[in-house]
Amino acid sequence: MTNHRPQNGRVTSAKIVIAGGFGVGKTTLVGSVSEITPLTTEAIMTSAGVGVDDNRDVPGKTTTTVAMDFGRISIDQDLILYLFGTPGQTRFWFMWDELVRGAIGAVVLVDTRRLADCFAAIDFFEHRRLPYLVAINCFDGQQLHGPDDVREALAIASDTPVIACDARSRESTKQVLITLVEYVLSMRRSQPIAENPSPVR
Repeated sequence: MTNHRPQNGRVTSAKIVIAGGFGVGKTTLVGSVSEITPLTTEAIMTSAGVGVDDNRDVPGKTTTTVAMDFGRISIDQDLILYLFGTPGQTRFWFMWDELVRGAIGAVVLVDTRRLADCFAAIDFFEHRRLPYLVAINCFDGQQLHGPDDVREALAIASDTPVIACDARSRESTKQVLITLVEYVLSMRRSQPIAENPSPVR
């Protein structure tokens, strides 16, 4: 990966949101691909979270994101992506509207053992008409269910990308982001052009 800038000096930056359920690997994903030291807001889980944060399905998890994760990656010479990872617990959802402001799209990271945990994120993005893809995080390198099975279980549109990934792998995560950017661009190209577009100022 290169940090060189194009000769014409034109660099496009875009914001992408990484969402999903509690303990699904959002912080790991941002950290694996960020070319800068990622900003994280991980806090130690304490007894105060008992009855509030359900970590029965992720017993080894001792920290949790309490605000957001932030990272950056240069996809090529003229495209920089800024990554914003959302907190997974419902008590932090009030921040989501601010986190998605200005985003071109989102990655919904899922654990197929806990698919129901990602329903809220999918509903959130669909309600706001923000393009998203579903990334199946293959824990322990195992893909328990294929993309078609996950698509059917989530009841999402046939053109919404569903791909497998390893949130720990830089190359795997990078491919997820590239797939999302390509999906967003294809959606924008397919949108009808207004009959009387407003002049660019």
